[in-house]
Amino acid sequence: MQMRELEEELGAELIERRPGAVLLTETGREVARRGERLLAEVRDLQAYARHSGRPLSGRLLLGVIPSLGPYVLPRILPLLNGHCPNLRIELRETQTKNLLEELGRGTLDVAMLALPAAGDFEAMPLFHDPFLLAIPASDPRPPRGRVRASDIDRERLILLEEGHCLRDQALALCDPQRETAGVGLGATSLGTVMQMVANGYGITLLPQVAAPLEGRDERIRLLRFAPPEPGRTIGLAFRRSLPRKADLLAIGELITKAVGAERFSA
Repeated sequence: MQMRELEEELGAELIERRPGAVLLTETGREVARRGERLLAEVRDLQAYARHSGRPLSGRLLLGVIPSLGPYVLPRILPLLNGHCPNLRIELRETQTKNLLEELGRGTLDVAMLALPAAGDFEAMPLFHDPFLLAIPASDPRPPRGRVRASDIDRERLILLEEGHCLRDQALALCDPQRETAGVGLGATSLGTVMQMVANGYGITLLPQVAAPLEGRDERIRLLRFAPPEPGRTIGLAFRRSLPRKADLLAIGELITKAVGAERFSA
């Protein structure tokens, strides 16, 4: 009944009524999309009123991609707890596409991911995360040698499954002109990928931020790329209407400090 009242008020059919099913019309989808944006701005207005004059306090909904979460969060959360005791971080770990959709709907405040981020969001670059080549320890290459993208054998390349931005970045680095055919095994986590490498099933690209955890296995060697080293830019993405930009600047500085406190040496 509420939908019928809304259709009468707008003078447009928003839903298609079928036996046993209800679908949004094209107009309905556009109204829903704009409605989500308006609701997100209402939430941002509420956040502005709630946190005005009280920086770094209350609840912050933070999203993070899986190739960052296990490696960055253990470093940054203790710093955030120490410097921002009145700030309550609520985490959501999922793929980039999902994070951006939730940012747009207002169910997340900010997302930490690889830039650039698609969509009409503001972005705050934080740090550069170089890629390393992870190979089995039995590989005959010199341990201190530098590799090039052309040295990567696509037939032995193990990647994360479809939907992970790290997969797309690895494919773009190896050969941006070719399709994904020829790429071997895939997995849902970097930990699984690294176990495949450790057992001699192939090679992979590993973000440097993950090296202290994933590179400890003696069955794995990590090689640096020749300059200019390929990598990804990690940053924060958030809605332009978000009123807590001063908070994000402070949080961004803490993240950069936390990540920079631990360097990987090949």
